[in-house]
Amino acid sequence: MTPDPIAVARATWAVRLQFFVAGVLFASFGVHVPTIKQHYALGEQALAIAMLAAGVGAVATLTQAGRWVGRLGARRAALLSGGATALCLALLLSSQAYAGLVAVMVVFGIGTSLFDVSINAAAGELEQRAGRSLMSGFHGMFSLGGMVGAGLGSVLLSHEVGGAAHLVAMAVLGAAAIGAAGAVMLRTIAGSDDKGGFELPRGLLALLGVLGALGLIAEGAMYDWSVLYMKQELASGASFAALAYASFSAAMAAARFAGDWVRERVSPAVLMSGSAALAAAAMAAVLLIGHPVVALVGFALVGLGFANVVPVLFSAAAKVDANPAHGIAVVASVGYLGMMAGPPLIGIIAEHASLTLGLATVSLFAGILAAAAPRALRPAAA
Repeated sequence: MTPDPIAVARATWAVRLQFFVAGVLFASFGVHVPTIKQHYALGEQALAIAMLAAGVGAVATLTQAGRWVGRLGARRAALLSGGATALCLALLLSSQAYAGLVAVMVVFGIGTSLFDVSINAAAGELEQRAGRSLMSGFHGMFSLGGMVGAGLGSVLLSHEVGGAAHLVAMAVLGAAAIGAAGAVMLRTIAGSDDKGGFELPRGLLALLGVLGALGLIAEGAMYDWSVLYMKQELASGASFAALAYASFSAAMAAARFAGDWVRERVSPAVLMSGSAALAAAAMAAVLLIGHPVVALVGFALVGLGFANVVPVLFSAAAKVDANPAHGIAVVASVGYLGMMAGPPLIGIIAEHASLTLGLATVSLFAGILAAAAPRALRPAAA
């Protein structure tokens, strides 16, 4: 049975809300990476290992994400995984034991990865139903949520509100919003996949997934390391340092809300090549100049450059695969691996060299994206 247009419109706004909540939860975690480091008395390598634990949970989940979304439907999968993500956020500062942090991070990786694939599968099918570009707008809501979450975190830090209280409050509000949105999502939307398990993507889908991973490494770096870079490398205060993620997310949100209009007028290959080149140059300038104000401006330009990379890749994946939801789930799964694996990689480089050198990988990967975009996106468009 085909849902009526009113139900589809309501479901579209529900999925937008899910993206917004995902952004708020990610930003709330990112703002408190320095708090976590201080709370558990960690060095960069120990912090990187904790983040790697989230990556392990994500990898384990991504091998079955398409199958689970297919069986549960995007709505139920989003409700379950979003609730788990919120719960983990509330527990991040609940103990003093490093082993407890690692365990929470594993489940956090499981929840966030499945939540990401679920809402992207729902968004992809809604875009297919509409017959027009919607993906950038969905991701714009994620960036808007990141901006709101980081901005709120900065304000609360400036008023010396405890990190544990902040995270618990965001978890409760996030879980309530996820439940409300899930109530009106289309029950027929699912990343339907009859395959029995995970299979490695091949051909063009594999290339799109690798490029998605490179793009999402940059987003993961901003979530997990931009605030610490401002505080540790540039000696910024906690409230000012929290603005690093906010500036990145604000620029991403603005560019993504305009992205669907741009994508109707500029070819995907040209858009992604130019955008990724801008991100590479901006990140290099941030690291070479090393000034807090320049860093805020540079992080905003990095956000502008990476804003439409993931929406463009996901839309291309929907056209490559006979089942749009499956194509998006495959590319989202590989791409999300980059988001989870990137921050630990940067942390290990920071431990053995410097955080500045670790963040230089963002500029390197952006350059690769700019060079590879024509090869990946022109065949997809054809």
